[in-house]
Amino acid sequence: MRLVQLYVPRGERETVLATLDAAGVEYGLLDETSDGAYEAVASIPVPTGAVDSLLARIRDAGLHDDTRIVVLGVEASVGGADADADRDDGGQLARDELRARAIDLAPAFSTFAVLLVLSSVIATAGLLTDSAATIIGAMVVAPLMGPALTASVGVVVDDDELASRGVTLQLVGLVLTVVTAALLGYLLRGTVLLPPGLDIVAIPQVAERVTPSLLSLFLALGSGAAAVVSLTRNVGSVLVGVAIAVALVPPAATAGLGIAWGDPMVVLTAGTLVLVNVLAINLSALVLLWMLGYRPHSVDGLDRTVRRLVARSAILFVSIGLLSVVLIGMTVGTYQVASVTHDVDTELESMNDAAAFDAYEFHEVDVSYAVHDVYTGEPASVTVLAERPPGNVDTTGLADRVRDRLESATGREVDVVVELVDTQRSS
Repeated sequence: MRLVQLYVPRGERETVLATLDAAGVEYGLLDETSDGAYEAVASIPVPTGAVDSLLARIRDAGLHDDTRIVVLGVEASVGGADADADRDDGGQLARDELRARAIDLAPAFSTFAVLLVLSSVIATAGLLTDSAATIIGAMVVAPLMGPALTASVGVVVDDDELASRGVTLQLVGLVLTVVTAALLGYLLRGTVLLPPGLDIVAIPQVAERVTPSLLSLFLALGSGAAAVVSLTRNVGSVLVGVAIAVALVPPAATAGLGIAWGDPMVVLTAGTLVLVNVLAINLSALVLLWMLGYRPHSVDGLDRTVRRLVARSAILFVSIGLLSVVLIGMTVGTYQVASVTHDVDTELESMNDAAAFDAYEFHEVDVSYAVHDVYTGEPASVTVLAERPPGNVDTTGLADRVRDRLESATGREVDVVVELVDTQRSS
């Protein structure tokens, strides 16, 4: 339920009352006794989903554009024909409410910058310590949901200043995250706080961000849509904000760590993931807001907004498509790596039952094969542990025979190292 308070300009009482009567709404009218620009205040209880239509009728009646209208949330409505009309109706916020909430969600720059730097520090520490809980905790602090929604809301309601502020905050926020992570990584590298010779790519939480797949794109699209639903339906947005932050802050922090460690591949893959995610969040939010019916007030504003919406959506879509080439490549490469590892394990299992290797028991120790090896044509390096009984077992050409079997199974060139171990088992 909403309470719409309409400040009636002097000389327009009859027009306002006729409009409200035609709309069939209940209202109360208080005379304004001051010498200001208004002669009365009309208080109108309205279901949430009906606010926009009421405001449209009031404006269509010819009221001045500077007429003050205040929309208030109602905790409870007792008595009256529409007392329960708004209960669980799932109504959307009115256009003006949407704009006001979007403005509130984008904090002052100083607050935004401080919270984002703190979130980046926590997220970077979580990445370096491989702590998923720490990373998620950092996402609660990150104030990125507001700017993402502010940019899209500004476009659909034809508010250039609001849209520009949202875009600026997003860009500055991502740069802040990358710089903060790079500085923290540079300061921590080589200290007692991190193991000597630490390979950041070997950390699972970091590896997850440098081997992105197309599923990451669906995460970002879903996060943007969920943010719009939480905003327009006026429901809790904390968890949705976490989802958006997860899509942006950790990969941006990973790119910063790549700079600190001087690893261009980490910067490229994590940076691509960040860009794809931020573009996808904005695209899904923009399209869904338009589909939900949010429009500018004026016809001129509508025409201008349609042109901008089409242009911006096209730019976002094309940019996502181009950047997704990297995601597709990573997805295919990751699949190939997993496939080779699986085929090696399967073939070694079958070799244990083969008569040609009845004297041995094979175990896969390590398969060294990365995504970049798939595209550079480098062979997979496989280390195999071969148990054999003590005695004079002929091992001539064993590594070559194992290699031939594994190359046949994987369809790829394989370098094999066989580690021989004399084993006795009790009977």
